[in-house]
Amino acid sequence: MIQLKNLKLNRFIETYRLIIYAVAIGILFYLFALITFSDVQARLVGVIAFLVTLWTNNGLHMGVVSMLPILLFPMFGLVESKDVVTNYSKTTIFLFVGGFLLAIATEKSQLHKRLATKLLSIFPNTPRGVLYSLMLTAGMLSSILSDTTTALLIIPIAAFLTDNPDYKFRLLLGVAYASLIGGIITPVGTPPNLILMDFIESNGLEMIPFATWTAMMLPLAIIMMVAAAEILLYGLKKEDFELVEIDMTKKPLTHDQRKLVWILSSLAIILASNPILMYLFDIHINEKLTLLAFGLFLFLPNVNLLEWKEDFAKIPFAIIFLFGAGFSIAMAFQKTGLATEIANILVSFNYLPPMALMLIIGVGVVFATELTSNTALTSIMIPIIYPFAIQSGLDPMLFMLIVAISASYAFMLPIATAPNAIAMSTGHVKTTQMIRRGIWLNIFGIVITFTVALTYWKLFL
Repeated sequence: MIQLKNLKLNRFIETYRLIIYAVAIGILFYLFALITFSDVQARLVGVIAFLVTLWTNNGLHMGVVSMLPILLFPMFGLVESKDVVTNYSKTTIFLFVGGFLLAIATEKSQLHKRLATKLLSIFPNTPRGVLYSLMLTAGMLSSILSDTTTALLIIPIAAFLTDNPDYKFRLLLGVAYASLIGGIITPVGTPPNLILMDFIESNGLEMIPFATWTAMMLPLAIIMMVAAAEILLYGLKKEDFELVEIDMTKKPLTHDQRKLVWILSSLAIILASNPILMYLFDIHINEKLTLLAFGLFLFLPNVNLLEWKEDFAKIPFAIIFLFGAGFSIAMAFQKTGLATEIANILVSFNYLPPMALMLIIGVGVVFATELTSNTALTSIMIPIIYPFAIQSGLDPMLFMLIVAISASYAFMLPIATAPNAIAMSTGHVKTTQMIRRGIWLNIFGIVITFTVALTYWKLFL
């Protein structure tokens, strides 16, 4: 009984210590910001520093922190409450709700396991073959589902496949990394992509169609996936490779799995056809509402893949609120003029070649996202990069794409992103193992992304 009380007291003290630490960081950033920015802009800097610190040190649950802008932004005179709340109900939010519903149905029907088993039967039964099969599965799923959901679905399979600790941690990290890399393939694959698309739409810019985005990102994702796999395989002894016995018996899909395959296939066809319909018939399909419609379709009678009471509660609303917070931060940057002010500062470096500017920004984003939420980071950087590129006479879309994609390259630390944390939660991955391999993948990601951006992406922009 005494031990339980002491444990609760320690948790109480630790929680408030982390909150006080976040408050101190916020005040410190506010005071430093006053040197360069106006009082209102400095207050925004302080509030964001406070929020990012809490997201990083887990002083409060991510969902709680993500709802604080609703209170703090009006309280500090940054943005009116009615304007903040609207960011938590944008169409992009409901797109993600639809994606989560499809992910829940995939898990409930066990379709993801069937896909993994199929891939394991196609690839050779070697260390490289098994790792590639898991990473390909994770990459394919995370291109449509969230990287968090994908990691939750595939990491248990990776943990089951082998009892060898030296091979197991490589499989687990492979799934985590592939979940992040696969997310860049489509606009809905990861939060930074959605934030960029929302910014493009909100500012009346020309939208990047789903199929065009995929065509741009798929070659980069393939290169990154191969690099990640080879980095993870480095140092593995072949004699250490062993798998548990796996039932590879070919079984027919269940009735629910067949239904879900048809539904997901139909969704993929519709999304892929959107740019063609726009070009030939000037018909535009709202991709956000389409994904939500397919998610809700799963509840219909005779479909019955989801039940409201049982399955809707499985949606990770903390992630939904995190999106709202990210959109609110982006709006506050614009409303207070902080985005333009920072852009003016960056313009003073416009004597540097465009490639050097892109490289500086990309490196900063890649390593900053290791310690902060990539959603929050993208929300902060996108509104800054856009006016900066405009004022510098550079291509704003290319710059914003580099920021959004670079924000997904969080391979070094477990706090950087949910898939990393999920891999760590198994107890089979050490932080040092993640850092040693993640830093090389970060560096490679920076180099290859800039190479692709300055050559291949320009064909589409």
